[in-house]
Amino acid sequence: MTKTDLIEKVAEKAGMTKKDAGEVVNIVFDSITDFLAGEAKKAENKRKKVQIIGFGSFDVRDRKPRKGLNPRTKAEISIPAKKVPNFKPGKALKESVDI
Repeated sequence: MTKTDLIEKVAEKAGMTKKDAGEVVNIVFDSITDFLAGEAKKAENKRKKVQIIGFGSFDVRDRKPRKGLNPRTKAEISIPAKKVPNFKPGKALKESVDI
């Protein structure tokens, strides 16, 4: 399913235009993104997350620095630490997928 498919489905189920549904979908995605970006900048150990009951939760995780290999030259390179988004599916989502 693409974002366009999602917008069409929302418009159909909510009885609204595709334009309005697109705005709603974009607002939801932008809100989640803005929250996670703000949390990634904080230096707290215990970060908050976006939790949608029945669907899942989004949070930001720290990835430690590590060594890697350049596939072309086989030279060892250093990969710096960074923050990455993470999604954990909720119980209802897991159960609906595991038919």
